[in-house]
Amino acid sequence: MIATNGLVDFHCHLDLYPNHQAAVQESEDAGVFTLAVTTTPRAWPRNHELAQRTRHVRAALGLHPQLVAERAHELDLWDRYLSETRYIGEVGLDAGPRYYRSFDLQKRAFQHVLQRCADTGDKVVTVHSIRAVKAVLDHIEAYLPSAKGKVVLHWFTGTKGEAKRALDLGCYFSVNAVMLMNERHASLVASLPLDRLLTETDGPFTKTGDRPSKPSDVTLVLEGVARIHQTTSSSIAAAVRDNVRRILLPSGDGM
Repeated sequence: MIATNGLVDFHCHLDLYPNHQAAVQESEDAGVFTLAVTTTPRAWPRNHELAQRTRHVRAALGLHPQLVAERAHELDLWDRYLSETRYIGEVGLDAGPRYYRSFDLQKRAFQHVLQRCADTGDKVVTVHSIRAVKAVLDHIEAYLPSAKGKVVLHWFTGTKGEAKRALDLGCYFSVNAVMLMNERHASLVASLPLDRLLTETDGPFTKTGDRPSKPSDVTLVLEGVARIHQTTSSSIAAAVRDNVRRILLPSGDGM
């Protein structure tokens, strides 16, 4: 089993585990560079506070598309906190049946987020795109040029054609173990260049065995990606580290 120190979980909801503080500490102790995404701006202060005490955990300021219908009024709060972080997420669009009613409102919120990120510059944005890949890419193309920020498409389930468009727009992709269990999604991952790939768990929304996945479980993602690309876990881990460093330049917020 590959050592966890220096690995990357670029999308994890540490504040949704039963003990938020313990989850942060476990990531820190494991040495996993963890992007702790939030789902509402109100969650930001505590996430920011706990991440600031660590070397390896970073907090991201989010407004989850599935919560926009009830939380759109928190965009003002999101604006207020924007200067406190380089990391944005979870944001994006969700056109699934449960959330389609709010899709127009989601698009307005996502446009606002991307435009503010472009105005500020140098943000790293982790993006949700369920059943909405074309709309997400249209928004990124229109409102966040690659020179103004970096986009990571989290748990991407679009087509290979949409993936190529995303690559052309400068996007990266964060991949989890559940994706690799699906033949179509695994085939998509196989088509992605290694210099655009990151690892994630999306814990606690994914499971490893019978428990919620945790950042150190990205070892399983590395093993799966290594099988698909016919290489070693350590070479994939090195590629992911290089990608994170490239994303984080020029600010120098290192791993």
